[in-house]
Amino acid sequence: MQGQESSSQERPQSSTASALAASIAVEEEARDDVRTEVDAAALGGFVGSGGSQMSLRAGFKAGGLSVALVLLLFTIFEEFDRVAMQVLGPDIQETLGISDTVLLGLQSFGGVVLVLATLPFAWLADRYSRVRVLSGASGLWLLFVGFTGAVVNPFLMGVARAGSGFGASARIPIGPSLVADQYPLAIRTRIFAVEALGRPLGQVLGPLFAGAIVVAAGDDAGDWRVVFFALLIPAGLSVLWSLTLKEPQRGRQEQEAVLGATMAPDLTEPPVRLSAAFQRLKKVRTFYFLVVGIGVLGFALVAVPSAFNLLLEDAYGYSAFKRGWLGAITWSGALIGIPLAGRLGDRLFRKNPPSSLKMMGGFILLYGLFVTTGLRFQDPVVMVALVTIGYSFQGMAFTQVGPAISAIIPYQMRSQAFAMVGVYIFLMGGFFGGLLAGALSDAHGERTALTSIVPPAALLGGLLIIYGSRYMKRDIALCVAELKEQQEERVRLAGDPGNVPVLQVRNVDVSYGNLQVLFDVGFDVRKGEVLALLGTNGAGKSTILRAISGLVMPDRGVVRMNGRTITLVDPQFRSQMGLVQIPGGEAVFPSMTVAENLAIWSRQIAEVDKRREKLQLVDETFSVLRERADQRAGSLSGGQQQMLALAKAIMLEPELLCIDELSLGLAPVVVQDLLQVVEKLKEQGTTMVIVEQSVNVALSIADRAVFMERGQVKFEGPAKELLERGDLLRAVFLSGAGA
Repeated sequence: MQGQESSSQERPQSSTASALAASIAVEEEARDDVRTEVDAAALGGFVGSGGSQMSLRAGFKAGGLSVALVLLLFTIFEEFDRVAMQVLGPDIQETLGISDTVLLGLQSFGGVVLVLATLPFAWLADRYSRVRVLSGASGLWLLFVGFTGAVVNPFLMGVARAGSGFGASARIPIGPSLVADQYPLAIRTRIFAVEALGRPLGQVLGPLFAGAIVVAAGDDAGDWRVVFFALLIPAGLSVLWSLTLKEPQRGRQEQEAVLGATMAPDLTEPPVRLSAAFQRLKKVRTFYFLVVGIGVLGFALVAVPSAFNLLLEDAYGYSAFKRGWLGAITWSGALIGIPLAGRLGDRLFRKNPPSSLKMMGGFILLYGLFVTTGLRFQDPVVMVALVTIGYSFQGMAFTQVGPAISAIIPYQMRSQAFAMVGVYIFLMGGFFGGLLAGALSDAHGERTALTSIVPPAALLGGLLIIYGSRYMKRDIALCVAELKEQQEERVRLAGDPGNVPVLQVRNVDVSYGNLQVLFDVGFDVRKGEVLALLGTNGAGKSTILRAISGLVMPDRGVVRMNGRTITLVDPQFRSQMGLVQIPGGEAVFPSMTVAENLAIWSRQIAEVDKRREKLQLVDETFSVLRERADQRAGSLSGGQQQMLALAKAIMLEPELLCIDELSLGLAPVVVQDLLQVVEKLKEQGTTMVIVEQSVNVALSIADRAVFMERGQVKFEGPAKELLERGDLLRAVFLSGAGA
């Protein structure tokens, strides 16, 4: 094994690949069986317990009316805005002189901006008051709604739709997370159903609102503008109401349900970075299949309403008012279906959570069936009736998204999770679906366009969600286990506040693609302690170091430094906290000189005088580096490169130093020089985690040892005790590492 242990190096070599792969598969199957048994017990205190149902009145008494009603109104008025663009599309098209493709592109453009804006709003929601961010964004949306009514060319219309999409995007990550934290678990599914009523209410009332105002204004093609101006009044009142909302504590409902009490917020915990959260979210299997399925369905969700309105005008010659009340009819069925789906979903969720997602997938399949069938009928009465049934199933399906995500995603990442839903719906499916529908509509007509897009989108989307439901119990159980571990750690620290480990690794799983390489890894490292990580080739030693330093994202588990959770923060933040890693064979910039390597690395030290002091210390400690200051780092010997790597680490005065393969491939005399430096760091109180293939080297400097095999910890204890474990040491020797 050469250099840093990587994902490819942690896969068995070709000579034993088949045997080891089969062995790993058997072991993983056994682990899954155990997890399934644990899941059934873990769900009892969270969801899926089959407990008694809470009434809506009791739920609103516990969580209040304001949050649910404000979110409901925001959804309704945002739908008014969106529906007005669809219903009045032909009139806008005539005024601005644009084609079907341009019109559908403009209608979809706001959705694209909406998706892109969910990411910064999710970031803001994790750092500031969610209700204040939501109020501010909604006020911005209101401003661009008014601007939509004043545009005079396609460019300005694009700006207006982009602005309204940006303002409306805050509700996607923030609204569901507020519901999850505001209302008890026993009523959460039905509250989400209440919020979901906003879309059909907006779709039912919006066309009537738009059509009636246009008729009152004279039913002239240019009178579509007054609709957007009229919307400012009720929407503005709802924005003012949102200013009175209070911020609920994050994770409060899960903590009360699982732990029996609410934990005080940890104000020292660093904020979750978006990129890390998204990496972690993609490893939640239920969530992955859910959002991909919704994304595929998005091809139909955005394209159908716009193209359907064009069909009503082009094929049947219906006016804006008639298109408005027909649009209201198509969504009226959802007003009945959504409350029913909320009650049924709540019952299924409490009894068996995966059943609720299977129900969602089934409803999506029925949506595709009825909409596609309806569009093939020329008779408008039959067509509208079948499309109405299809829309009701669509609304019923989406009642389960909020409860599912709230259950399978830790509360610290909920905003990012709901932002991902928007990304997949509008960016993956909505925008491209709208453009595809527009192109097909211009070439072959609206009916052909829709019947080409809806069936595959609904079929594949529904089946993906049904398939992903098989992982739901496991994902819920992992959330529960993480919450319990968090409480246990707080209790332990409260009882012994002076005994906080510098490093804590808890229940860490890591995968490379579909290959899991770490399983439930955990250990502590105390202040001033040197821990040796030993094991066979491919055991996962370097991978756990990468998880500690933030270079790889765990599937689950927690990494803490000095009691602060750093699992989902940037490697740069960890470096600022005093965590430095020396990766084996990759710790220098080979094309730069030794002096340039040190100079660039020293820029992390803010004070100029201290920077010079540290560079001087390096010169005194490593004379060989001083002699080769102008030599390219890539031309140094392996031992000299390791010296340069150590020198760079020493400059930063790390509180926790992780060294990967310090002695690999080096001559004994070089290893001895490096060990003298490490011993000096140890004397200075530097806490270290060292991955070593040489048992003698590791145990000569380590206080404790962790032995890993096939991604699991097989031994943890004093280094001297490992010498008594001949079975483990023989594994190291036989792997070819040697001692």
